[in-house]
Amino acid sequence: MDHPDRIALSRRGFLGMAAGGMALAGTGAPARAQKIPTSARIVILGAGAAGTTMARRLAERLDGATITIVDARKRHLYQPGFTLIAAGLKPANYAVSSTAEWLPKGVEWIEEAAAEIDPEANRIVTAGGKTVAYDFLILATGLKLDWDAVEGFDMNLVGTNGIGAVYAGPEQAAATWGAMNRFTDEGGKAVFFRPATEMKCAGAPLKYTFLTDDYARRKGSRGRVEVHYHAHAGALFSVPIVNEKVRMLFDDRGVKTQYNHVIKAIDPGKKILTFATPEGDIETDYDFTNVIPPMVAPDVLRNSPLPWQGGPWMNEGWAEVNPETMRHVRYPNVFAVGDCAGVPKGKTAASVKWQVPVAEDHLIADIEGKLSPATYNGYTSCPMITRVGRAMLIEFDYKNNLVESFPGVIAPLEELWISWLMKEVALKATYNAMLRGKA
Repeated sequence: MDHPDRIALSRRGFLGMAAGGMALAGTGAPARAQKIPTSARIVILGAGAAGTTMARRLAERLDGATITIVDARKRHLYQPGFTLIAAGLKPANYAVSSTAEWLPKGVEWIEEAAAEIDPEANRIVTAGGKTVAYDFLILATGLKLDWDAVEGFDMNLVGTNGIGAVYAGPEQAAATWGAMNRFTDEGGKAVFFRPATEMKCAGAPLKYTFLTDDYARRKGSRGRVEVHYHAHAGALFSVPIVNEKVRMLFDDRGVKTQYNHVIKAIDPGKKILTFATPEGDIETDYDFTNVIPPMVAPDVLRNSPLPWQGGPWMNEGWAEVNPETMRHVRYPNVFAVGDCAGVPKGKTAASVKWQVPVAEDHLIADIEGKLSPATYNGYTSCPMITRVGRAMLIEFDYKNNLVESFPGVIAPLEELWISWLMKEVALKATYNAMLRGKA
């Protein structure tokens, strides 16, 4: 283990370097072009990372546009922080701010959920019955955690009976930490898994497996702990070279892996999980688990004409967009960014950072009567925590190519302290800059 003084010195150096880099980015960026006059009506469904970033960027580029954002949520949640909360490293409020503080001036916020999308009539209807017409629609609804699809699960049980649910929210992530902390004190059998649907931050289930193993080792209880990971398919991660690295780390740390196991049910009383497998349903006992449900598009999107009409995502409801432009295939004045977009990769905040400028550029080009060459290559990023103080900064594109932001500095498949600091410190600053339209 590194000496604390060395870590502190390295951390200070990193923060100084990061602060300098951010300052240069802020002062050295080219000035925005003159605002474009337009009377376009733009409606954005969702005030999460993607919707807020898009609203901010459009407000800075357009003069005279009517920009309306529709979302009932009063809280803005920094979701990349949930894992840190569930590791006992941050309090629940670390991930919480208000929706209002991030929205730019001049953008109308309708504090209701969207209930209906009619792309033929170019309008949406809110849960309160308001009809809002648009010239351009931005889908940024995020996704729906389908808890009902895990039979026997009850949100009130999170934090008790060895049940965790990191994805559920900051308070549930904190409760998950309480359950994991007790488990690694007492010992027993931990069972981790992920759903078979597309999902946000597909590395998160692996991270929490690593973290649980690490805490048991730090406490000297690893000999009393079994750690199992049930992969939903025939691999642990979609990028082959990353899959192999994780497999090797799991083997090295004694994580027992099963493949082609898809969660179906939990029995909290008996502490039994049920998985669907090619050979039929199987049951396994547990003392601690992190429940991650199937993930689908929100009902307002799934029940509209906008999802994919065929293919593997047909039942999940993701918007049918061109993966390079984020423009809808059948409705050209509709774009989708963030988790709700039906693209092969990219349900992460890092993807939002690169998707939004592309969709923005195409929308602006439409207003100006031009064509945009902007394309999104599927870039996404996963700071894969492998233990407290170490992570692998994994970045890749649609073709599963590793894409390094810091070549020669951060090796993507090495467990490094600097990759850990990218996750623990720098990522939130970058995220906040993104929400302000600056990243």
